[in-house]
Amino acid sequence: MSLGVNASNQDAVNALTVAKFGGTSVADYQAMLRCATIIKNDLANKVVVVSASAGVTNYLVRLSQENVGAQEREQIITAISQIQFNIRRELPEEAGLDLQIQTLLSELEVLAAQQANEYKAQTADAILSYGEQFSSLLFSRVLQSLDIAASCFDVRRVMKTNSLYGKAVVDLAELKRNCQELLLPELAKQVIVTQGFIGSDSLGHTTTLGRGGSDYSAALLTEALDGDNLAIWTDVVGIFTTDPRITDQARAIKEISFGEAAEMATFGAKILHPATLIPAMRQNIPVFVGSSKEPEKGGTLIKQQVESNPTYRSIALRKEQTLVTVKSPAMLHASGFLAKVFSILAKHELSVDLITTSEISVALTFDNPTGTTQALLTSTVVAELEQLCEVSVEHGLSLVAVIGNGLHAAKGLGSNIFDKINDFNIRMICHGASDNNLCFLVPESDANTVVEQLHNTLF
Repeated sequence: MSLGVNASNQDAVNALTVAKFGGTSVADYQAMLRCATIIKNDLANKVVVVSASAGVTNYLVRLSQENVGAQEREQIITAISQIQFNIRRELPEEAGLDLQIQTLLSELEVLAAQQANEYKAQTADAILSYGEQFSSLLFSRVLQSLDIAASCFDVRRVMKTNSLYGKAVVDLAELKRNCQELLLPELAKQVIVTQGFIGSDSLGHTTTLGRGGSDYSAALLTEALDGDNLAIWTDVVGIFTTDPRITDQARAIKEISFGEAAEMATFGAKILHPATLIPAMRQNIPVFVGSSKEPEKGGTLIKQQVESNPTYRSIALRKEQTLVTVKSPAMLHASGFLAKVFSILAKHELSVDLITTSEISVALTFDNPTGTTQALLTSTVVAELEQLCEVSVEHGLSLVAVIGNGLHAAKGLGSNIFDKINDFNIRMICHGASDNNLCFLVPESDANTVVEQLHNTLF
């Protein structure tokens, strides 16, 4: 298997790895140079998917909003320009590259002015795409400077989506056809550098797959190209037993199953976008996660079958949770009550995360309910739910998820976990639906301490 580690040249020539580099990995010239060296050292790396350089997406998010004044727009575009030209200055002189960067900046300036005058979701997606357009253009030139045959490919030619701007859905069949026809023939001649996170609809308008969708884009391209491996290069040495910022006892995991990794991504681990593993699981494509800063240290390999299946693999933490409890004596021995509750939530496009029930009440969680979602939960939705039942809404909670194997059948599970944190208030426990996780809510102020104490006990 060729994943940035030693492999025979012939194996590498025959294999196809899609390598994805995140924002910190392409933050500046030196970071890009490290990534280019990773590509050069493994001939299997034939497709490179890049995020926007660190910081650029935040600037673009601001530009994509309405009522941004002319002075602020100018300041933001100047800041974005400096990031690009700081990289550009390290590369060989090329008038054509300067012109391409300047053209993109001019286009961005026009779009930002249009958005400030009249907000459109379509324009917002177009603005957000420029970070990846800049970084892919520059990274292809960094590869060329190392004598690697490489070119920049516009992923919008193959990544066709619907017109749901901000969270577009990819047409998988069309992506497969396009990749086989337009992209695959190019791989015999050169390394292809392309963009994560973006696509285009049937009218040719730019769309985005949602923030964090670069990993997902890379996974979809690996699947569509019948790739052998997907390598996610980030700023940490693989996946850890918990967030290393919470406890210095966290350690990297050598290998992990698809099921465990999916649970971790879903329940708060920031290393992978939750949707990334879906294409990999469909086609049984191994996924490697490593650090572009320290590639020699290896990383975590995610695959279908692993050698060890410990009861406790990791602890994930997801903050900014909302708990909604609906209570009504009418639930007792009544049919259809839950259907009515969920029909109200569905009407407002609210997705329930976790759920527990008793005879007369139901507790539901919603992930990261900020902005408009929180407003809906505290007004419109609650008002409609109150037509059916008593409703309470609690914010300021965090979800702790213990990830492992066979947890639904593990003896002593409850005492192993909850005896160690019995000084803390547990708001909700969800267990039994999956053999890979046990979840519970705690006040956000206690979350880090709970995770640290649990990690010290279980690991």
